[in-house]
Amino acid sequence: MSRRLATTLAAGAIALLALLGAGSPAAAAVSTEQKLAVLSSWTQTSATSYNAWNAGRLNKGAWSEYAFDWSTDYCSSSPDNPLGFSFSLSCYRHDFGYRNYKAMGRFSANKSRLDSAFYADLKRVCATYNVVVRPACYSLAWTYYEAVSIFGSVAAVQQADIDRAARMKADAERRAAARS
Repeated sequence: MSRRLATTLAAGAIALLALLGAGSPAAAAVSTEQKLAVLSSWTQTSATSYNAWNAGRLNKGAWSEYAFDWSTDYCSSSPDNPLGFSFSLSCYRHDFGYRNYKAMGRFSANKSRLDSAFYADLKRVCATYNVVVRPACYSLAWTYYEAVSIFGSVAAVQQADIDRAARMKADAERRAAARS
């Protein structure tokens, strides 16, 4: 290859990289629109959205330039796994949505959807349990949803709500054992 052709190709490659933003930290920064697009796609009610968020959670380094807030207190002062039902990751995703939309000043426009996604996540968790105890799980899922929907935090879940679900679960398990 001639020197002139190599120089021309190199100059073209450098121009293309500059156009695409490679090699320029400022150009490679994630825009507000890009961050909001990912945030929106990760906070919908579907299982696909949950799975995409969870994949991001498991590979945070790949999303570092988005500067997401991954901190969580899970289900706040309410149990993360009430009566053995695993609500912790649902609470984590809910925290993720709340914290990142608040940081972007877009929380109020998205709160209702975030709470609905939380409830959908909880119901998907409940669907994995035995049909005998599922009603108790759904009851707790509704209680957790109502707490965030009305009060903005699952900290509003009362011990009486958990006790009611525990009675439902124990009664259902007794009835199932009696049938066996």
